[in-house]
Amino acid sequence: MNSGRRQRPASFRRGLLAGATAAVLCANVALSQPAQSAPESAEPTGPARDEMYLEADLVSRNDKTNVLTASGSVELRTRGRTVRADEIIYDETAGVLHAKGHIELIEADGSVETAEELLLDDKSKAAVATTVTARLGKEIKIAAASAVRPNEDIQELNRAIYTPCPICVDDKKKNPTWTIQADQVVRDKKKQLVYYRNAVFRIFGAPILYLPVFWNADPQAPRKSGLLPPMASVSDRRGVSYEQPYLFVLSPSSDLVLSPQFNSRVHPFLNGRLRKRFYSGTVDARFGYTYDHDFDGSGRGFGANTSRSYVLASGAFQVDPAWRWGFTAERASDRLIFDKYEVRGAFVARGPYISDDRRLISQLYATRQDQHSYVSVAGMTIQGLRPGDNDRTFPVIGPLVEAHWEPKADVAGGRLRLDASAVSLSREQSQFDVKGQRTPGIDSRRLTLAADWRTSYTSTSGIRLEPFAQLRGDIYAFDDLPAGRRARHNSRTLTTIGADTSLPMVRRFNDYTVVLEPVAQVALTAHADPIEIDQTPDGKPVYFNEDSLAFEFDESNLMRTNKFPGFDLFETGARLNVAGRAAVMWDDGRRANLVIGRSFRNRRDNIFAPRSGLQRQGSDWVVAAEAQPLPGLSVFTRARMDSKDLGVHRAEAGANLSGKWGSGYVRYLRDDLDINGAKQENLDLGAEVFFSRNWGISTYGNRDMVQKAWVVQDVGLIYRDDCTRFEIFYRHEDTVIGRLGSANSVGLRLTLATLGDPINGK
Repeated sequence: MNSGRRQRPASFRRGLLAGATAAVLCANVALSQPAQSAPESAEPTGPARDEMYLEADLVSRNDKTNVLTASGSVELRTRGRTVRADEIIYDETAGVLHAKGHIELIEADGSVETAEELLLDDKSKAAVATTVTARLGKEIKIAAASAVRPNEDIQELNRAIYTPCPICVDDKKKNPTWTIQADQVVRDKKKQLVYYRNAVFRIFGAPILYLPVFWNADPQAPRKSGLLPPMASVSDRRGVSYEQPYLFVLSPSSDLVLSPQFNSRVHPFLNGRLRKRFYSGTVDARFGYTYDHDFDGSGRGFGANTSRSYVLASGAFQVDPAWRWGFTAERASDRLIFDKYEVRGAFVARGPYISDDRRLISQLYATRQDQHSYVSVAGMTIQGLRPGDNDRTFPVIGPLVEAHWEPKADVAGGRLRLDASAVSLSREQSQFDVKGQRTPGIDSRRLTLAADWRTSYTSTSGIRLEPFAQLRGDIYAFDDLPAGRRARHNSRTLTTIGADTSLPMVRRFNDYTVVLEPVAQVALTAHADPIEIDQTPDGKPVYFNEDSLAFEFDESNLMRTNKFPGFDLFETGARLNVAGRAAVMWDDGRRANLVIGRSFRNRRDNIFAPRSGLQRQGSDWVVAAEAQPLPGLSVFTRARMDSKDLGVHRAEAGANLSGKWGSGYVRYLRDDLDINGAKQENLDLGAEVFFSRNWGISTYGNRDMVQKAWVVQDVGLIYRDDCTRFEIFYRHEDTVIGRLGSANSVGLRLTLATLGDPINGK
C-alpha cells in the first residue's frame, strides 16, 4: 500500500530534509521517519559530494516501490549541479531521476540547460532529455530536439542549432546573424571540441555552406586547436588569394599556427607562427616559405624557381629580478617578400634595439637593472631591404656594452652618475664607395667613461637653479682607414660645466590653472676636435660618425648639453639654450601645452649637418604644442623655423579622435631635407566610422605629396553585431619598388564569435 504523507507547506520547504540529505535519495534511511525542520532563519548549506538536497511544495514516497515524488517548484542540488522542475520522480532502486515540466539544469561551471523532460542517474553522470536548449559561456546558445549524455564528458544533441548571436524572443521571424544547423552535435568536454554531422552554415537564415563533418573548439575551453579567421583577397599581383590559419595547441605552454596562402597567379605561400612559454620567458617565431619564381606587380613571373622564405623571431627571459636576456632573429630571402605576399607586422620592434624602416635586425642581448645601476651587453647584425641597400656596408656590432651607476647618497651635495660605454664595429665594405669600388670598410672600437654631477637650489622667490658638471673620456681604435689616414688610435677628453635655471609661475582662475615657465641653460665645453677619417672631393672633412647619423632638432633635445644622441659627435664651446613653456589645465580634464625655444653658441659649428638648423650661431626656432580641447580629441604640432625669416623647414602635425561612432587619426609631415638629403612631404590618415549600430566604413591613406601619389589607399565597408564582424575593403598602391609596381586588390575579412577568437583563446 502507499504510505504517502503530505509534508509542510511551501513556507517551510527550505528546511525539508536539511541536515538529513542522504536520507532522502540515498535509500539508506526510510522516509517514513518524521522529518525534522530547521529553524525558520537557517539557510541550508551545500550538500556534500555524495549527498543531495531537495526543496518542494509537496513530497510523497511509496514504501513498496521505493519511489519518491516531489512536485511544485522542485529544486534538487547535488554534486555542484542544480535541477529545477515542476515535478521530480526518484526511483531509489534503479537510481534514476525523472524530471518533468519547465526543467532547468544548472551546471557547476555556470552553463544552463532547459528541457521539457529529463532522465538522470543519481550520480548525475548519464542523462536523456527532450526539447533541449543550452546556454554556455560567451552567450552561446544551443537548441535540440533531444539530447543524450552517456557520461560526464560526452553530450550528444540531435537536430540541433548552434549560435552565439542574440535571439529576439518577441520577433520569432527574425533570424540570428549566423547559425550552424546540424543533424547531430557532439560536445566532448574531455577533448574540448564540438563536432557536427551534416552541418549547414546560415547567415540571416540563408544557407551559405554545407559540410558533412565540421568541428570547433568548445566555447568554454581556454585554448583549443581549430580554425582561425580566414583572409581572402583579389589583387593584380597574386590574383585570387585565400589564406586559412589553423591553430595547433601543442601543450598548455605552446602553440603553432600554420596559415597556408593559396593564390591563383603564383605558387602557394605558407606562413607560420610558433609560440612557447617557459618558466622565465617566451619565444615567438614567425616564418614563411614558398618555392616559386619571382614576379612583378602584375603577377608576371620571371627567373628560375627557388626557395623563398623569411623568419621573424624573438625571445625574452627574466633570469631573476635583476637579470634579463633575449634575442631577435630577422632575415628574408627577398627584399620584397613581405610586400608580395602581404605579410603584416614585419617591421615592428621585437627587441630593445630598433632598426630603420624596411630593415631587419638580429640581436642578442643581456641586461641587469636595479634601483641604482644598469648594465647591458649586446651584439647585432642588420639586413637592408630598401632599394640600393648593400648588406656588406652595414656593420656587425658587437659587443656593445653600456653601464650606469648612481650612488645611493649624494656626493658633494648633489646627485652623481657614472656611465661607461664600449662598442666594436666591423664592416666588410666601405659605405662611402663610389662608382662600384669595393674598398674595405672601417673597423672601429670605442671605450667611453663619463661622470655627471648635478644639484639644485630653489630661492624664496621660486627661481630654481641646477648647476652641473660633466667629464667624459673617449678612446678610439681603427683599422682599414682610407689611404693617407694613419691615425689608428685617438683619444679625447670632454669637460662641460653649466647650469639650468627656471622660474615656474602658477595662477589659479575660476575653473582652470595656468603655468608659465621660462627656462634657460648655460653650458661651456672645452674644445676638442672630432675625429676626421676622410675628405670629400672638394676638400671638406668627413668626420667619424656611426651613432648620430639621423637626429632631429626639436623640443625633446633643445635643453640637452650635447644634442647629438650618440658619442661620436658632440658640441663644444659656449652655448645658451632658452625656452618658454606654458600650460593650461581645466578642471574638466581639458588641457593645452606650448613650448618654444632656440639655441645660441659663441661660434658657428660646421660639425652639424646643414639640414639640422644648428650650424649658425643662432639656431632655428623650435615650437611644439599639444591640446585636448574636447573629450576624445587630441591634437599636436611641432615645427622648426628659420631664425631669420621664420620659414618653416620642418613641420609635423596630427590629431586623434575617438567617440561613440568610431575613431580616426591624421598625421602630416614636411621636411625640406630628410636624412637622405631629399625633400619629404607625407600625409597619413585613417578612420573607422559607424553610421548605424551595425554598419560602418573604414578608410586609410598614405600619400607621398612630393611624388603626388598615394602610397596606399584603403576604403572598406564594415558590418558588425554581437557575434559577427565582416569587412570588405579595396586597396590601391602606387608604390613602385624594383619590379613591384602599383597594384589594386579587394579583400575580405570575416570573424564569427567563438569560431574566430584570438590565438590565445582570450
